[in-house]
Amino acid sequence: MSNFALRGLLLSSVVATACVALSADVTAQSAAPPDFSSNQTSWIGGIGVDFAPVEGSPSPMRQDPAHPFVPNGTGKQPTYRIGDLSNPNLKQWAKDIMQKDNAEVIAGKIAFTPRQSCMPAGVPGFILYGGGSVFFVQTPKEVTMIFDGDMQVRHVYMDVPHSANPKPSWYGESVGHYEGDTLVIDTIAQNTKTVLDAYRTPHSAKLHTVERWRMTEEGKTMEVVTTIDDPETYNAPWQGLRKYRRGQAQLGEQICAEGNFLLFDYGIPVANKPDF
Repeated sequence: MSNFALRGLLLSSVVATACVALSADVTAQSAAPPDFSSNQTSWIGGIGVDFAPVEGSPSPMRQDPAHPFVPNGTGKQPTYRIGDLSNPNLKQWAKDIMQKDNAEVIAGKIAFTPRQSCMPAGVPGFILYGGGSVFFVQTPKEVTMIFDGDMQVRHVYMDVPHSANPKPSWYGESVGHYEGDTLVIDTIAQNTKTVLDAYRTPHSAKLHTVERWRMTEEGKTMEVVTTIDDPETYNAPWQGLRKYRRGQAQLGEQICAEGNFLLFDYGIPVANKPDF
């Protein structure tokens, strides 16, 4: 084959590849934004409160094999979650805190969870709430996410940049945008009062999360892949997957502080001033 013919073949290949990529990009950009909220849709979390691993990512925290987790309803004595501190991605200061906490729980202390204590879960903890459903309210300027188990609410402000100096809060500052059929949520400025998962993993004020919410199986299910980046807590960013299934329900009212049969020894938060 002559050099001229070879160059022509390569050029044709490059042009074809560029056209395919451009077509895919245009399709993604022109896809209608997902509607997570229509027809009284509720999104029911999966069994358990763990992140599923994502291929190519460092592993989420897992149960210490020396202390197997036993859930309720098995006919055996239930246990609490004890994090496996051999996870190489977790930095030592966090392991030290968790080691002390693990020892106390193993010795008989009740393990903390936000749900049983009527506490905000933060992000990504909001995604791991169990025993309830997530409802969406979508407008062009804001997406509101409500967990019905304790009326926990997140506000996602659409198509705006982050504030220059956002004040740290329980759920931080979340800004979002649509990428085709995916809702992308970027969250910063969380306080350090929350934990990252059911293993009570702490985090620093530098925690930065990016969630990608999209419907799957023709809208019957939904998945969210979350990237957790906290350079003071982890050696490298990591990802976790959480899946939901579609249900139909009206958003009811459940007040955690009233008749909370899950509450143990952490106390219920009390406001120091009225809301209005």
